[in-house]
Amino acid sequence: MTSQKPKQPSTPHRPSQGNRDFRNRTKHGGKRSGEQKNLPRGTPQPLAGNAAAQPGITLKAGRDKSLLRRHPWIFSGAVERVDGAPHSGDTLPVRDTSGNFLAWAAYNAGSQITARIWSWREEEVIDAEFFRRRISAALEARRALLPSPAGGITSDLAGVFCQPSRMASSSSEGRGEGMNNGARLIHAESDGLPGLVVDRYGDTLVMQVGSAGAEHWRDTIADILQEQCKPACIYERSDSDSRGLEGLEPRNGVLRGALPDNVEVVEHGLRFKVDVAEGQKTGFYLDQRDNRALTETLARDKDVLNCFCYTGGFSLYALRGGAKSVLSIDASGDALRIAEQNLTNNGLDAAHAEWMEADVFQALRKLRDQGRSFDFIILDPPKFAPTAAFAEKAARGYKDINLLAFKLLRPGGLLATYSCSGGISEDLFQKIVAGAALDAGVDAQIIHHLHASADHPVLLSFPEGAYLKGLVLRVAG
Repeated sequence: MTSQKPKQPSTPHRPSQGNRDFRNRTKHGGKRSGEQKNLPRGTPQPLAGNAAAQPGITLKAGRDKSLLRRHPWIFSGAVERVDGAPHSGDTLPVRDTSGNFLAWAAYNAGSQITARIWSWREEEVIDAEFFRRRISAALEARRALLPSPAGGITSDLAGVFCQPSRMASSSSEGRGEGMNNGARLIHAESDGLPGLVVDRYGDTLVMQVGSAGAEHWRDTIADILQEQCKPACIYERSDSDSRGLEGLEPRNGVLRGALPDNVEVVEHGLRFKVDVAEGQKTGFYLDQRDNRALTETLARDKDVLNCFCYTGGFSLYALRGGAKSVLSIDASGDALRIAEQNLTNNGLDAAHAEWMEADVFQALRKLRDQGRSFDFIILDPPKFAPTAAFAEKAARGYKDINLLAFKLLRPGGLLATYSCSGGISEDLFQKIVAGAALDAGVDAQIIHHLHASADHPVLLSFPEGAYLKGLVLRVAG
């Protein structure tokens, strides 16, 4: 990354144009003649095999090690040849150089990830019944992962994922006593369904398709979700940057049913409006559920600064937790208007809340120059590094905002800082934050390591799934 920050304001409300510029500065030139639309320049292409042979993928010698460790991706550089004339999204057998079967995988000639694994069992048939079993297993896993209130994790999520009549629709009272009606139902590779994400907000499902294989089975998957969950609406938000890397066009719209006029998620008794059609990700950050609840316990009697606040998730928890004041900053006026509605809908005292529409980098510098200080600062920026290729340049952006935050913290203050960039490892993120503390001239202790909530599991053989990482730090007095 150059020494400058993104030219456009960063905002977690919509896929940030500023952040796209931030990443695109690493690219050179335009699309060359003959390259497939939306593909990064220089995308490796698998070697063609025997077009008359049975379709299949053969790996180079010694390049099957990751598959033997059950990693679900096959990169183009590992492919010796592709026999037959398969289309993107087709299911192909993957074999080693000796012809031994390794896996069934969804093929994509137009991606650096040439294939994504559906199954490791040769006898398995990849058909509608396969997807019905996988989806059922993902739903059942959430029931076990998120038990009833007696289990102390998330109230009333268990057993209601596919029974919308029992889901909370419009109201909830009490601290953590109200029914929760939002959850991630399918978490892509970690649920054995690469490229597929499904989130639930009450009676509305939001489906995100990010791979050629999931695209191929899109309608079948939607039918199964309709059958098993019986939602009022299935809305597709297939507009993530990863679709471009897969050579797929963005697509948004209703897949099944009709989108309700008002979609809400109820979380630990707080109500949040969800902008399904235009909001960031699938409309809300379900992965931060547990971290927002922690924020509530830390905010009492503190002056809080919430950066990249989106629709006010962390802000509302801090206010309910007894914060003296909460200043919330976001570059999106639309997101801030929804945040203020959320504040009103939850009956929280607006006198303790201040909303600022501004670029966070600029706002932090202005607050520093004004001599402002806070007891508790929250940094939850949008994605700076989608892959490891962007990590070095994105690191400076993370360091800049953490350095500014450290300078704004009072002695003994708390910093909750997050990265949702898949290209930034947990270890690297901690090193970046440590460097920021050193440059700020402060000593800080880690008091919490934070991750996504339990409905966003990480497959042990797929560490890339651990995209969200966070730290709560205490600055020495």
